[in-house]
Amino acid sequence: MANITKTVKTDCRFFRGGIPCLYHKKFGVKCEDCKYYDKVAERILIIKLKAAGDIIRTTPILRKIKEKFPHSEISWLTCFPKLVPSLVDNILDFNLQNILWLFAQKFDFLFNLDKDKEACSLAELIKAKVKKGFELKDGKCAPIDKNAFSKWKTGIWDDINKKNKKSYPQEIFELCGFDFSGEKYILEIEKHTKWPVFIHPLIGLNTGYGEQWKVREYPKARWVELVRKLRKAGYGVLILGGRKEHKKNKEIARKSGGRYIGYFPLEQFTDLVNQTDLVITCVTMTLHIAIALKKKVLLFNNAFNRNEFELYGLGKIIEPSVPCLACYKSSCNLRFKGKKCMELINVDKVLGKCKKILTL
Repeated sequence: MANITKTVKTDCRFFRGGIPCLYHKKFGVKCEDCKYYDKVAERILIIKLKAAGDIIRTTPILRKIKEKFPHSEISWLTCFPKLVPSLVDNILDFNLQNILWLFAQKFDFLFNLDKDKEACSLAELIKAKVKKGFELKDGKCAPIDKNAFSKWKTGIWDDINKKNKKSYPQEIFELCGFDFSGEKYILEIEKHTKWPVFIHPLIGLNTGYGEQWKVREYPKARWVELVRKLRKAGYGVLILGGRKEHKKNKEIARKSGGRYIGYFPLEQFTDLVNQTDLVITCVTMTLHIAIALKKKVLLFNNAFNRNEFELYGLGKIIEPSVPCLACYKSSCNLRFKGKKCMELINVDKVLGKCKKILTL
């Protein structure tokens, strides 16, 4: 084995074992005379399985890891591998084959950023010298150390969560033992489609809200009114959404004269969002796509603590004027002067915010 490793540098970050590495395929080089050799100093595993938006807003941690450990080999286990940047050496879909591979490894650092039982179970079982984030205790999620205690508390007590002043990236950095210094999202896109010619400034209206969060729904009639007023003000309007919003978006477009060109796979949808100048959305994956693409944003929020969102100076948050903000409810029957709280977000106020944001 000693003789083999003299000619085959198995400790290189680009070495793939049973298949040629990137640089051999690209340039025909071999280990003995390869100028791309990068000896692995630390092996790091990130466990962040879901949700899609959370994957995107976790990507700033990669900037810090590469700053602290420039010669590290990074693996990331996730349910959304297409959203993980190529900065990661091993992008691992959450499946049995990859979990078996992880059980056979030993890492220098393991960062488990999820509280779900499957993530905490893996954090318990996978071997690593240093573990940060969350683990299992008596079969339930628990903080591994004091760095994760704050993020753990905001998840189990609503009153603590409402008082929280830290953004999501700040919390994630803290539980990993890092300081957050405004590191930005990373999202790689490919241009898949030649899009139609749009009127600019182009404002994208993402009408989704997530079925499990009915309380976040902005009424269809309000979207129609907003599109009409934006168009009257001279803005291009593009209605955005996925398969679940398709029927609603067609109706909004028909009633308002706004432009809706359908729903698309994630890669194309990301490229479509990239055509906009400003995105109006509630708390959805689209919010984080827009932030990652450095688009201006206007966030509709009612259910969450506004401090959770790091907008990087790209926009504003607009909320209904009610005493029960950050309710963390999935649905709600409360009415204020006969209206649901999201109905209290006035369209003229939204229009005014758009004008201000576009001048930032």
